[in-house]
Amino acid sequence: MHIRSVRTLFLGLALALVVLSMSAASSAQIAVGVAVGFGPPPLPVYEQPLCPGEGYIWTPGYWAYDYDIDDYYWVPGTWVLAPEVGFLWTPGYWGWGGNGFVFYEGYWGPVVGFYGGINYGFGYFGEGFEGGRWDHDRFFYNRAVTNVNVTNIHNVYNTTVINNTNVTRVSYNGGNGGITARPTRQQEAAANERHIPPVAVQTQQAQAARANPQQRASMNLGKPPVAATPRPGAFKDHVVRAQAAGGAYTPPANRGGNRGGSNTSAPRPENRPENNTARPSTRVHPRDLPPAERPPAPNTGNAKRDQKYQQQQEKQFAKQEQERQKLQQRQEQQHQRLEQQHANEARRQQVEQQHQQQTQQMQQRHEQQQQKMQQRQQPPSRESKPSSKERPPGRQ
Repeated sequence: MHIRSVRTLFLGLALALVVLSMSAASSAQIAVGVAVGFGPPPLPVYEQPLCPGEGYIWTPGYWAYDYDIDDYYWVPGTWVLAPEVGFLWTPGYWGWGGNGFVFYEGYWGPVVGFYGGINYGFGYFGEGFEGGRWDHDRFFYNRAVTNVNVTNIHNVYNTTVINNTNVTRVSYNGGNGGITARPTRQQEAAANERHIPPVAVQTQQAQAARANPQQRASMNLGKPPVAATPRPGAFKDHVVRAQAAGGAYTPPANRGGNRGGSNTSAPRPENRPENNTARPSTRVHPRDLPPAERPPAPNTGNAKRDQKYQQQQEKQFAKQEQERQKLQQRQEQQHQRLEQQHANEARRQQVEQQHQQQTQQMQQRHEQQQQKMQQRQQPPSRESKPSSKERPPGRQ
């Protein structure tokens, strides 16, 4: 069976198990899919479209991952009708799962639970929801943080929300440079309340985003052309473009090699106190690479040629070691400058992504150099040189 078919089948089974689990009466938030070795881009800057009518609740945009193309893509934020009266949306989030980043599916429930401490904006400032509240069978909107037309919607109120501390556009929890938030007891209890998984229109919104190449992070560099829509699936009329990326984003080299193993039941971040100090399985800095091994001594049967090849090997080995040390020193100097400048999390993540790309490019370059060296040191084939009796005419 084709590798992509096997991957698709695996993901389909994983998603089916997740939906069944979340439909249970007391299901907790579950990690979906395969671990990704590098974190998603920062959250883009965009405006919220106008609320289309009563009963609609804002569901913020997020970065999803397409395993077929090995790339993140932006699922636009949108307004969705609550599936039940009294239900609110707990956004999904990316968290460090020990072997890579995994996505914890969002859900509908009577209480907003833990969503990684991610500041999605528009009422989702890392904890709870400040964009509105239910009053019996009607939902009232907080005009201070949501875009509502009071001519058509009268059930509104105005409560200013102070959101000027720890403002960050980092889009994941844990790992290197991630949000360090942990769930409260109330949020842990909320995770065990009755849930409803994302409704059909939310799934369709994600599918439409996945099918649009311009939504991919490697194409838009963190600034998607469709950042939000007034309704799910409305990718043509009245869409909201991202005003800016949340921070500089450089797609890591060799993205396909940055996936961890299967992780459909990864531990939740709050159960891992060492989470914020853990590093992804991909190599970020030269010091994270395994020690370089000296190549074996050549043995072509010609002592003089072997000595020459060994000298070339030693020269290349020393040059590569020097390059590793210089890159490590340069990256450490950048870390020191970030500390002196008190850089925010978005800037730190940007630099880490650059370091990861530099390290991977150096590693690939060294591997190619070693392969070329080995090819040059292959003993000459006896069949490649004709004997004096077999030499063609004119070459006597």
